[in-house]
Amino acid sequence: MKRDFLAVTDFSKDEIFETFRIAKQLKSEVKAGKTHHYFANETMSMIFAKPSLRTRVSFQTGMAQFGGQALYLGPNDISIGKREAVKDIARVISRYNNWIMARLFKHEHMLELAKYASVPVINGLTDYNHPCQIMADMLTIHEHRGTVEGQKVVFIGDGNNVCNSFLNFASVVPYHFVLAAPEGYDPDPETLSKAQKAGLSKIEVVRDPIEAARDADVLYTDVWTSMGQEAERQKRLNDFKGFQINNKLLSYAKSDALAMHCLPAHYDEEITEEALDGPHSVVFDEAENRMHAQKAVMVMLANSAGADIQV
Repeated sequence: MKRDFLAVTDFSKDEIFETFRIAKQLKSEVKAGKTHHYFANETMSMIFAKPSLRTRVSFQTGMAQFGGQALYLGPNDISIGKREAVKDIARVISRYNNWIMARLFKHEHMLELAKYASVPVINGLTDYNHPCQIMADMLTIHEHRGTVEGQKVVFIGDGNNVCNSFLNFASVVPYHFVLAAPEGYDPDPETLSKAQKAGLSKIEVVRDPIEAARDADVLYTDVWTSMGQEAERQKRLNDFKGFQINNKLLSYAKSDALAMHCLPAHYDEEITEEALDGPHSVVFDEAENRMHAQKAVMVMLANSAGADIQV
C-alpha cells in the first residue's frame, strides 16, 4: 500500500489542495508551540547526490518535528548508481528506514529507487523535476492570494527541472503559466505537450520577458546555471542577458505581483538584490514553506497507505 511522491502529478487536484490545507494547519500549530509526533521513532534516509541547504534542513527539521530522525547520506556515502546498484540501495535502506528522500541527478535513478523500495520515496529533486519545490511555491501563492487557480505565473529564465514541475502542476490544476526563455532553453518537450494536451491551463512559451511580465500575478526565476552545468556558465550568462527579475521588469506586472525565487540566488544575474529584498518578494516565505509542504506530503502518503493522521 506504500505510495511515493515523485512528481506533482502523483497527486490529484483535490489531494494537492488537501496538502495545502494540512501544510497551513501544521505551520500554524508549530508556530503556536504544538508538537506533532505522527512519525515517532521512525527514520528517514536522505540520499544526496546533489548538496542542498533548504532540502536537507527542511526535511531533517521536519522529521524531528514529527518525532522521528533523518539520516544524511552525502555523495561520498553512497555514490548512487556507481558504487552500488540503485535497486540494491533501495532494498537495503527499506530494511532499515521508514522513509527515503532522495536528491539526485538522474531521474531514472529516482524511478528505480521507488520501484524497488518497500517504503515511500519522496523526490527531493532530479535533473528532470522538483515537485517539493513546486508544492512550496504554490502553497506560498495560495497563502498570499487565497488561490492558485487562474493566477498568471511567469517563469523568467531556463526551462529547467523547476519549470517542468510548473508544467506538471498545470496539467492538474488550472492556472496561466508563461515561460520567458531564450531560444534553446525550452522545457522538456514531452512535459510541455502533456500539459498543453491536458487542456486545463493556459500555457505559453515566449522570448520577450517584458511581454511575458505584463499583468503577471507572479514573477518567478531560478539560477541560470544549475549544478552540473558549470562548463556552460559563460554561454548562459550571455544567452540570458535581459532575462532578469528587477524593479523595471516588476513594473510591467500587476502592482501587487509576487517576486519568487527557489534559491540559491545569484544576485545581479537572474535577479537583483533590490528585487529579492523588495516589497514584492515572498522568497523567504517560499523557502520556509518547503518544510511545511513536505511535512504535509508525508502525512498524505502515510494516510494513503492506511494511517489515520488527523490534521
